[in-house]
Amino acid sequence: MHPLPALAALALVACGGPDECPAGEVRDAGTCIPYTPGDPVEAEVWQPEPGATWQWQLTGAIDTTLAVGMYDVDLYEATDADLAALGDKVVICYFSAGSLEDFRDDVAFVSDDAIGRTLDGWPDERWLDVTHPDTFELARRRLDRAVERGCDGVEPDNVDGYANASGFPLTSDEQLRFNRFLADEAHERGLSVGLKNDLDQLDALQPWFDWALNEECVAFDECDLYGDWITEKAVFHTEYANREDALPELAASVCPERPAAFSTLLKTWDLGPEFVTCE
Repeated sequence: MHPLPALAALALVACGGPDECPAGEVRDAGTCIPYTPGDPVEAEVWQPEPGATWQWQLTGAIDTTLAVGMYDVDLYEATDADLAALGDKVVICYFSAGSLEDFRDDVAFVSDDAIGRTLDGWPDERWLDVTHPDTFELARRRLDRAVERGCDGVEPDNVDGYANASGFPLTSDEQLRFNRFLADEAHERGLSVGLKNDLDQLDALQPWFDWALNEECVAFDECDLYGDWITEKAVFHTEYANREDALPELAASVCPERPAAFSTLLKTWDLGPEFVTCE
């Protein structure tokens, strides 16, 4: 999901807490407390070089035969047979960390006061309050699930609620705390972790994340925001077309514009097996 432009903080859905914490503080148990990040958790995990090859497929029968180094698949929808068939490929497992999808089987415990507004364009997803204990617990359970399924790493989605109409007065510091938590918890489990979009926090989060995944930075003229990422860490990049037959034309316009070190795929919005590369 590509982030919307930053919006003014909205009133807190659940009553009783501060509308918004001042800079340098974050909400915790209904009050604002100082926030100072610690050092990133270090781990020996997959840290791809710029230009690494990949396939991103979240829907449909997974084509496991591609000559790429990494597959990014859905934590829930990929079957055990799919994962086994990928053999020695690096397997990254997608899950949403910052939203609640009503079709998942592990969300019943999340309390109503942690659930915010519907994501624009995604009627079956609602933003989560990334200061709420249930949101942290859901992320831990999903990271544990990734370990149990044999994933090599994870792609946590929707990690920019503070810049969207989430229904909560989320601040940049609160988002940074949650995103660093995701990276540290992944590394503690021996999982590689990628930063999905969240362009305004790229510099602050680079030390915590092993790679990045970007959607449509060419379309939005944002690729230059990646700065040092382009030479130091892999950036997996996707631009979208509405139809499969439009992918070659899209590639012709995107490939000359994107940074050469990006690992670019041209995909349709359903993220099925079809793709075109810039190679």
